[in-house]
Amino acid sequence: MNREVLEILEKDAKVTLKQISAMTGLSVAQVRKTIEEAEKNRVIVKYKTVINWDKLEDERVRALIEVKIQPQKDVGFDAIAERIYRFSEAHSVYLVSGPYDLAVFVVAKTEHDVSKFVSEKLAALESVQGTVTHFFLKPYKEDGEVLEGQEKVRRQPLTL
Repeated sequence: MNREVLEILEKDAKVTLKQISAMTGLSVAQVRKTIEEAEKNRVIVKYKTVINWDKLEDERVRALIEVKIQPQKDVGFDAIAERIYRFSEAHSVYLVSGPYDLAVFVVAKTEHDVSKFVSEKLAALESVQGTVTHFFLKPYKEDGEVLEGQEKVRRQPLTL
């Protein structure tokens, strides 16, 4: 599977097969085959658009919740992680190193909704031993994209 094709798509999912072909030197058929294979094998899981929600009148609260859990015998962290990622509020769930075991990224309408999720759903799970919630106050960059203004080029221009 051609890694370069995947890297191009990861940066811009709207790029065409023809553009990828020109960028990589592969034929359009090779690019198409790489993408189809990646989709079939779930290497490409989803195509995504990054939206700066702060520009709209749609309030959204984002929070990172660190979760300390008691791993379950024979399944470790996987079973509880699956229960957590099935909640609609959980946008991302990661096993992490450090004093907490899972990092849960949550998006909700209000801080109260995040609090309700933590107290009524997350903390209520039998394996959860503790949580710490961090609210995101202002986004500057998301998924590699600068959200406000233009990203400044930090390198010097090439002169001959």
